[in-house]
Amino acid sequence: MRVLVTGGGTGGHVNPALAIAGNIRDNCPGSTIAFVGTSHGIENKLVPKEGYKLYHVEVQGFKRKLTPYNIKSAWLAFTSPMKAKKLLREFKPDLVIGTGGYVSWPLLKAAAGMKIPTAVHESNAIPGVAVRMLARYVDRIYVNFDATADALGEAYAPKIKKVGNPIKSEFSSLDYASARRRLGIDGKYKYFILSCGGSMGAEKINDEMLALMRDYTSKHPEILHIHATGAIEYEAARAKFEEYGLSKYENIQLLEYIYDMPLKMSAADIVVNRAGAMTLSELALLGKCCILIPSPHVTDNHQYKNAKVLADAGAALLFEEKELSGGILTDEISRLIADGSRRKQMSENIRKFALPDANRAIYDDLMLLAGQKKRRG
Repeated sequence: MRVLVTGGGTGGHVNPALAIAGNIRDNCPGSTIAFVGTSHGIENKLVPKEGYKLYHVEVQGFKRKLTPYNIKSAWLAFTSPMKAKKLLREFKPDLVIGTGGYVSWPLLKAAAGMKIPTAVHESNAIPGVAVRMLARYVDRIYVNFDATADALGEAYAPKIKKVGNPIKSEFSSLDYASARRRLGIDGKYKYFILSCGGSMGAEKINDEMLALMRDYTSKHPEILHIHATGAIEYEAARAKFEEYGLSKYENIQLLEYIYDMPLKMSAADIVVNRAGAMTLSELALLGKCCILIPSPHVTDNHQYKNAKVLADAGAALLFEEKELSGGILTDEISRLIADGSRRKQMSENIRKFALPDANRAIYDDLMLLAGQKKRRG
């Protein structure tokens, strides 16, 4: 089986693509799997670390006003499918899968035109631009929410299959105790707080977490606190980290990105994170007590809507960025640390949202799709 996987720009697109690829690799040994992204997306850091070859096809989005950037975007939108066709002819895939982001458009559009089996996965309730554009061309559209199918419209209903979100196998193979042992936490730290603001970073969340480190975790050596700033915000956060004198504390770590998220999330007692659909699926599968801070910069405010469902069910705490002031997170986290029964109840509540069979459902249908197209061809 030869498979091309595409999806890039942010971790929200790359991580589900890696999960699907890993699932194919586990279930179909000997498969040749490669990725397609742009030269500037976070896929350039994440994909090689997983051992996959990464090809580049340049494409970018459009801005709302007429700018030279949009002229380049139009040119790339025109030329990128031709470059994608060249790559497809050379690689000769049996299957092409996308998980959103602008780079999905040229590869899946070209593959569909060449009669190669194609599928796209949309993890969020509101489908992104690339998925909307590709809906008419691809053979299958995998979704996590019923609302996604509603947004795409009745015309695409025969192609749509609700499967949940693909999750890296490491999330289901690790438990709390073994993850703590692997990280060397067991016997050293009583609690572990894991926090991040998305793959690219969020200044407001970084500021709040640095204040939490300064005012709370630095005074509690029994608590390990690891915070990932995101790529764009790392230097500014590191400067403030040093200004606060936090580098001298062994129980506090500041990272740019968390590359071993399954391991660290499995070991955590409290997770502070954005509310992207993939993140919520991972938290639910692991049953994590969590605080969600939705990104205010996403289409139709879908992260807030995702998080509100969990918050209303007592499965998570929800704070909007505009509410982050006056040490509110420091107060809330200190209360959670002190209240084990509350953490346990939140853990039980969020587990009810887990869809543990998503990987199998996606893999089985992809194999069916590839087989059907092969027979028709």
